[in-house]
Amino acid sequence: MLSSRSHTLRVQRLLTQCQRRGLNDLVSSPSSHRPIASYGPPGRSAVSGHIATVFGCTGFLGRYLVAKLGCYGYSRPRIAKNGTQVVVPYRDQDEARHLKLMGDLGQVVHMEWDIRNDDQIAECLRHSDIVYNLVGRDYETKNFTYNDVNAAGAGRIAKVAAEWKVPRFVHVSHLNASHISDSKFYRTKMEGEDLVKEAFPHATIVRPSTMFGYEDKLLNNIAIWSIWWKLNHGETKIRPVHVMDVAQALANLEGMPALPKALNLPGPSTLSFNYLINLVASVTYNVEVGKGPVIPKRIAMVLAAAAQRVYWPTLTPDEVLRRFMDDSDVPGDWEKVGVVPEEIEAHALTYLRRYRSSDNFVRPLVLPNRDSSDVSLLPLL
Repeated sequence: MLSSRSHTLRVQRLLTQCQRRGLNDLVSSPSSHRPIASYGPPGRSAVSGHIATVFGCTGFLGRYLVAKLGCYGYSRPRIAKNGTQVVVPYRDQDEARHLKLMGDLGQVVHMEWDIRNDDQIAECLRHSDIVYNLVGRDYETKNFTYNDVNAAGAGRIAKVAAEWKVPRFVHVSHLNASHISDSKFYRTKMEGEDLVKEAFPHATIVRPSTMFGYEDKLLNNIAIWSIWWKLNHGETKIRPVHVMDVAQALANLEGMPALPKALNLPGPSTLSFNYLINLVASVTYNVEVGKGPVIPKRIAMVLAAAAQRVYWPTLTPDEVLRRFMDDSDVPGDWEKVGVVPEEIEAHALTYLRRYRSSDNFVRPLVLPNRDSSDVSLLPLL
């Protein structure tokens, strides 16, 4: 009984020591000079004092960023207290329900919003000292075009943030954003950058390349669609980056005293779609992956346009264009955010094991040779 009580008192003393505040726990916002005080032991219940708004929080990248901000950061720095209060604007409440678990009680605040409503945007960001805009549209619908979301929507959010004197604004674009691109998606991404810079001159522009992860449209689409068809003979070169690395880079921006103007975040290696097809086939033990016919660009455009009119867009004409474009060959800025990006092979088994048959589910992983892009030379089949 005595030992149990002494143990409890020892734990209480340790918690009290962890919760003592020092001058290093008190910082001020760069522009508003609002005091930001962190307290609590490192972990889920820590409070950093920061308030962040993440527009696009229900998307692929957004959910991982909310998890990084709301909970204890698993990488740089390991002794840091995260515990940021995160405002998560949503359109559909069901799509944001899982975000409630990504922070301690009261740390994840749900708010309904519309990208065309300035008042709702202001309500979501007016208390924040950093705003992330991750909103993007990679296919058009009758309600939202590329320009509505990628360009005009981004500019509107930045304009409202500037009006409410938000200290820092981070806008996520794309590595291939360009005014002269044949892809409307890439053109509107660059137009969005221009509008953000015009409204919020000291905004930070982040340009990641194609991201992979559990819910991605890269590895999953290769595992499913390359059985039926292949584009550009699989010769397109891309620089895939892990979504968790991009999320960590964005989360690290919160604690930086001065933010860079722009960050290019490509993957560590340039890979062809043929190699990725070989990788997926090797991991899943599915010999049919990559055996589909090569569809000419013109026919693929017609099929994608027809599918978009009849069904929910699984492959749009603009995405067909993007599948014929190599990723930009620009250096990465990972050292500025203290992150070392990981190779896609390190996570392939984690995200692709579900495509294995029951007989092959526990078989070991043997990766293909990067020097060979021939899918017929699978090392495991």
